[in-house]
Amino acid sequence: MSKSPDQNGIGYLIADLSRLFGRVFDRRSAHLGLTRVQWRALKRIHSSQGVTQAELADLLDMEPIAVGRVIDRLQKSGFVERRNDPNDRRCWRLHLSPQSGQVMDPIEAVAASVREDSVAGIDPQQLQAALKVLMQIRENLSQLDRASRGESSLRKG
Repeated sequence: MSKSPDQNGIGYLIADLSRLFGRVFDRRSAHLGLTRVQWRALKRIHSSQGVTQAELADLLDMEPIAVGRVIDRLQKSGFVERRNDPNDRRCWRLHLSPQSGQVMDPIEAVAASVREDSVAGIDPQQLQAALKVLMQIRENLSQLDRASRGESSLRKG
């Protein structure tokens, strides 16, 4: 059974959207001195104060060693504090420092402007329909990921 061109290209299209979104974000936020990965880490730490580096790596879908380097840079810049875990001396808990407030609002404004500009000219109903489809694709892929690494399928018949 042949697939429509739309089905064949959806993965590439989603990857292109992500890449382009990131590129525009990076250019617009360059004056703030934060990379996209650093911003994502700050956002996750903000929403989960006290998260461990291992938990953060999981949330960001990154290797722990790479997250460690990101946190090193954020700590050196004064945006993140590593604090001892009171229950486990081997573990560090991550918290935003007061200085992080200097970049949180401006970088969020950049993110909001990129999101807003990226959907310019799209009918709100069409956008809602597209988002619904993308959320269903995400759910399908999440189910497949949780299953036995691709051996299951959501296809019927």
